[in-house]
Amino acid sequence: MKFLADILASGIAIGAIYGLIAMGFAVIYKATGLVNFAEGEVSMVVAYIAWTIATTLTGNVFVVVAGSIVAAVILGLAIERFIMRPMLGEPIFSTVLVTIGVAVVLRSLITLIWDAYPHALDLGVGKGVAHLAGVDLRSAQVAAILTLLAIMGAFYLFFRFSKIGVAMRAVAADDRTALLMGVSAHRIHAIAWGCSSAIAGIAGVLFALVYDLSPAMFQVGLKSFPATILGGLDSVIGSGFGGVLIGIVENLAGGYLGSGMKDVAGFLMIIIVLMVQPFGLFGEREIVRV
Repeated sequence: MKFLADILASGIAIGAIYGLIAMGFAVIYKATGLVNFAEGEVSMVVAYIAWTIATTLTGNVFVVVAGSIVAAVILGLAIERFIMRPMLGEPIFSTVLVTIGVAVVLRSLITLIWDAYPHALDLGVGKGVAHLAGVDLRSAQVAAILTLLAIMGAFYLFFRFSKIGVAMRAVAADDRTALLMGVSAHRIHAIAWGCSSAIAGIAGVLFALVYDLSPAMFQVGLKSFPATILGGLDSVIGSGFGGVLIGIVENLAGGYLGSGMKDVAGFLMIIIVLMVQPFGLFGEREIVRV
């Protein structure tokens, strides 16, 4: 029973990080109708920026986190303004391929600017062990879970009561009609990319606190994408829940079926779920892009 409890707890913790990145996928899709395959790379780059701030300027956790979020927003806005905005009106397939190209470029920048060796992000916090209901978790893992809950709550309020949230849905459904109604598609896209990058950056910093930095960190984005599909591409909050489910299933598969099953468990899960629920657990039944 203790083994099962530990697996579930650690699964929820890593699932919270998956959920944050998955929410980043969903935010961009909800605003633009596109899937950004560079989400994991953005998370990795921001984590390396956090490590640079901590090792060259200050290790103060608040300064590092604030600097990382600012850097993430700037990176997201730059990608939207100089790479994605010129692609407006182009075929969806071409635009998605551009995000794959951005991912490859960001991945290469890690070894060009930094190096190919693993590094530990030491901020003086996050390494301590918290004892909760008979299970042991690092404080950074607890922080990841609390951060996911806080951001999910914030987005619930954002989409329910904010005009920008409604505008995001309108632009994704039909950007030309939204433009005629006075909604600036460029502004909505920029907000979406900035928010998505900020969420990915937070997830990257949390992942680096729990584990280590390395050029292979982009794979967290690949593992998070099934969470978005599971929760529903058009459901930001559902994607967060999907991340937790993927984390739990992966840990259960790795703990009871062998480590070889851990990497494929999430994909097997979405295959099964999508056969029954084609739009994901929380996705809308009908998604139309004109």
